[in-house]
Amino acid sequence: MAIEVKVPVLGESITEATLGEWLKQPGDAVAADEPIASLETDKVALEVPAPQAGVMGAHQVAVGDTVEVGAVIATIEAGSGAAIAAKSAPAPAKAESKADEPDATITLSPSVRRLVLEHGVDPSQISGSGKDGRLTKADVEQYVKSGAQSNQQAPLAEKGEAKGAQTPPATSSTGNRNEERVRMTRLRQTVARRLKEAQDTAALLTTFNDVDMTAVIETRSKYKELFAKKHGIKLGFMGFFVKAACMALKDVPSVNAQIDGEEIVYHDYADISVAVSAPNGLVVPVIRNAEAMSFADVENSIGDFGKRAKDGTLTMADMQGGTFTISNGGVFGSLMSTPIINPPQSAVLGLHRIEDRAVVVDGEIVVRPMMYLALSYDHRLIDGREAVTFLVRMKEAIEDPARLLIDL
Repeated sequence: MAIEVKVPVLGESITEATLGEWLKQPGDAVAADEPIASLETDKVALEVPAPQAGVMGAHQVAVGDTVEVGAVIATIEAGSGAAIAAKSAPAPAKAESKADEPDATITLSPSVRRLVLEHGVDPSQISGSGKDGRLTKADVEQYVKSGAQSNQQAPLAEKGEAKGAQTPPATSSTGNRNEERVRMTRLRQTVARRLKEAQDTAALLTTFNDVDMTAVIETRSKYKELFAKKHGIKLGFMGFFVKAACMALKDVPSVNAQIDGEEIVYHDYADISVAVSAPNGLVVPVIRNAEAMSFADVENSIGDFGKRAKDGTLTMADMQGGTFTISNGGVFGSLMSTPIINPPQSAVLGLHRIEDRAVVVDGEIVVRPMMYLALSYDHRLIDGREAVTFLVRMKEAIEDPARLLIDL
């Protein structure tokens, strides 16, 4: 008897998703709870597990189709082999396969697929070390590291050419002028829409300050080994900024507030959205009640978010809420930027790279590791005085970390 595979509940207010990829083809053996498809929502990608063990039946929808919660997307047949492959042909593709996509006959998890596309390698040329020979992220990373992809006879973008066709010799040294069109993911579409809405709705303004990182660097250097030994995680810079932000938000509550119609909603807690980079774009999971957390709790949360963002396993619950955002463009080398707020929040703090600069201290020119801080905010709610005060509180806490311990 066939069991229907339905689109699971996606999260609060999320009613539909896009079928991003089939991880199992008709006729493939599947285990209970094994991922058989990946879905893309406005915020995250998630996998659909098999409701029972058996054989993958017919695909009811094609890659790229929009599906609603509860919709049937496939069936799982009883059995343990590929006997039903012939009668369970996959649904026709919604559009011609794009030239840069890996061979559809190879089963790839979302994280592996993203890595393959990111590096432009042919998955059929890589030996898999996972279950049933399935490719793992480590396999792809090792392949890329070894430089093996440079020995491929043709780049992945040429996979759409007919087999056996000879590539004509180059007739000019001017280089190629290739173009490709790639459909925006739901996540990228949502990011684009929300950022534009923020610009259209809020009265955005950015205020800057700089901060001497000497004390934080020395504190981190002094205690990082003991911290790692006790808590099992590295002591990073973000923990200092999250804790400093919690103190500053307490002193300047409007930065932690939001506009709801004709009312202002103030929060007596700090749910800090931390922007992390994921293969499909920037995501902002939330550290809840950060004001009550220890440094170790904060660093553990950030480390967990970063790993799951890379693996594509963040959930809708991880992304919901948030009263204030911290974005660290410095990890990519940014010197200065004007970040855009994450609605309905009213402010975002941008961190930037640390670099040695000449500054005047006690009348003398000295070289110090400096960082620019940028606070973008909704001027409808937050006055310039409050924005400046917030940054000054941040500066004071970072330049004298002892303030974080005695709540000054």
